[in-house]
Amino acid sequence: MQLEVAHVLEKLGNDIENLGLNSWQLRTLSAVRRCRTAALGGHIDACDDCGKISISYNSCRNRHCPKCQGKNRDDWIQARTTELLPVPYFHVVFTLPDSINSLAIHNPKLVYDLLFESAWATLKTFGKNKGLQSGMIAVLHTWGQNLSLHPHLHCIVPGGGVDQNDKWQNIRDGKFLFPVRALSKVFRAKFCEALKERHYENYLKIQKQLWEKQWVVFTKKPFANAHSVVEYLGRYTHKIAISNNRIQNIDVQNVTFAYKDYKQNGFKKQMTLSHAEFIRRFAMHILPKRFVKIRHYGFLSSTWKRQKLKILQEKLKVKVLEKAEKKPFLPKCPCCKTGNLHRIAVFDQRGPPTWYLGVSQNTSSCKS
Repeated sequence: MQLEVAHVLEKLGNDIENLGLNSWQLRTLSAVRRCRTAALGGHIDACDDCGKISISYNSCRNRHCPKCQGKNRDDWIQARTTELLPVPYFHVVFTLPDSINSLAIHNPKLVYDLLFESAWATLKTFGKNKGLQSGMIAVLHTWGQNLSLHPHLHCIVPGGGVDQNDKWQNIRDGKFLFPVRALSKVFRAKFCEALKERHYENYLKIQKQLWEKQWVVFTKKPFANAHSVVEYLGRYTHKIAISNNRIQNIDVQNVTFAYKDYKQNGFKKQMTLSHAEFIRRFAMHILPKRFVKIRHYGFLSSTWKRQKLKILQEKLKVKVLEKAEKKPFLPKCPCCKTGNLHRIAVFDQRGPPTWYLGVSQNTSSCKS
């Protein structure tokens, strides 16, 4: 049986009330616990090939749920594919130092908004120095492999920009987009200045720690081609703090999960935590209500794309792809593996209708 975060929540039970979580975190964890169980109701499906009738329970569709991200990720990748340009793309990571963690726990919206704003202000400044409008797609992650707090942005940045005549210009500094050390210094200055303006008291409390360490901006060589960019970023867009397949054991007191220790070149290790500590760490990465974790900037912003993207693609001789019409999602039959499942009835938490209970006993077995 696949071990899940939901199973840890079941083991923890009412003790979750003692973790000091806010109401939004508790609501989110409740959704994760009930996902694909009778508590959310369900639907009855029939296969259009083998005729098998089966039951499925509803998903919670919460963005923090380990079981609900696959389709959202695929839809996002499909949408971005129509916006690609035949230019170099870079993966840039902006990371906040651990001295900001306490403030991030108590005021996550402030810290994460400033992270987005400062990262974009940094890249925008470097692009402006070249006389160009830059662009960026940024995805927020707040966790490390061991579920510790580790706020950082994964950014896809085209290697160039648009000049004042809306003409594309390639730029790069050697193998990379901009000098990494210079990016780090400007990023720290932008973030500290913004925090000072937005929340002066908190800035004063951690001012010394913010300036005494080097900040980290990491950049990779450009991707092989534009299409590999979206596939790569798609790995990050709908990730959550921990996937179910990393959980290796759950007993009456503890949870054991796998993680990679990047301080030792990604060496694979195991960590064991109590149920309460595991859920406390998991809850740290539940974003504030309605917080936008994927943001687009510059010539990749929604406003710019609506007005000018197709024109730019035409100038670069890109075959403009129209967004594919969304088709109803029809899952494959788990029985015969070839037919599609069609929904024939829905039910609430009271359970499936009485007619289904009789039919389910009499349906024929699957094709061999």
